Amino acid sequence: MHERLQRLRAALAERDLPAILLTAPTSRRYLSGFTGSAGALLISAEAAFLLTDGRYTVRAAAEAPAFTLREVRAALKPMPKLVAELAVELNLTRLGFEAAAMTVAEYQQFVQALGKTVELVATENIVEALRMVKDAGEIELLRRAAAITDAALAAVLPVLTPEMTEREAVWRIEVALHDLGADGPSFPIIVAAGRNSARPHHEPGHDRLGEGQPIIIDMGARLNGYHADLTRTIVLGQPDDTFRAVYAATLEAQQAAIRSLRPGLPWSEADAIARQVIETAGYGRGIAHSLGHGVGLAIHEAPWLRITAPDAPPSPPLQVGMVTSVEPGIYLPEWGGVRIEDLVLITDDGCELLSHAAR
Repeated sequence: MHERLQRLRAALAERDLPAILLTAPTSRRYLSGFTGSAGALLISAEAAFLLTDGRYTVRAAAEAPAFTLREVRAALKPMPKLVAELAVELNLTRLGFEAAAMTVAEYQQFVQALGKTVELVATENIVEALRMVKDAGEIELLRRAAAITDAALAAVLPVLTPEMTEREAVWRIEVALHDLGADGPSFPIIVAAGRNSARPHHEPGHDRLGEGQPIIIDMGARLNGYHADLTRTIVLGQPDDTFRAVYAATLEAQQAAIRSLRPGLPWSEADAIARQVIETAGYGRGIAHSLGHGVGLAIHEAPWLRITAPDAPPSPPLQVGMVTSVEPGIYLPEWGGVRIEDLVLITDDGCELLSHAAR
């Protein structure tokens, strides 16, 4: 955690910010190790405070020993009042906050508590930028989460039947994830059969899996806060010619994109490579989303493998240690869809697959 704090402090210095208030759960966990569901961090060049309530003080002391613990009390010392006291203690005149993690109502409460002596400065993506490149411990957790995901899919595929409903299949996958050591699923599991598979984020219902039609399974294991993400498209019985053609185009797009991944490649170029394969195959109208996204403490985080507008700034480059999904899809409302997704780690000489489930 010390190295992460030092990198954050360097980022604050670049922005001429003496301190920052962090309220996003992923920021709390990444910088302190604290896993509780409520609290905030206040970090300056010299100090690091963890602010939480009495439900979590014992846990906070154990999980975040590098932080000074201060207790929030709903009536006597709510969070804004406690932050105002610490601002006086640290002699702060400017305090950054995470704009994307604070509501307007919360912002107004902090403004009132801090008064005119402390300027609240909105910041964006400071901690998220630090989290993009994973360290060895994070990569190991992601590798283990991906392995559990692979094993859970392998355990469930043999028991799927045409008469089983989407929701029944979801439950079997969730049980398998738990049995294999996951803390839970990374996100609500998707099982989408037939024409439902043309909806990228279909909510599983009582439709049966059926025979001879596409079935998209999108799943992932969550392990110690880190997420895996895997998608496979299968058929029970014999696939039709449309499935064979759409699947082949999707797989070719994914493999072409994976072959291109390397340090220095702009995020948008990987998307463009996969998109070109799909368009050349004649399925351009079936593209509904970008190629991929980073995965870590959040199931969707930077880097973002997506195209950019012509007048937008150049896309940032991939870096060693980034972990991203690669998940092209083709969706035809009158028929169904195909998506194939794997997790990939960017390495010195290209990339490494973290997912190993059969395609």
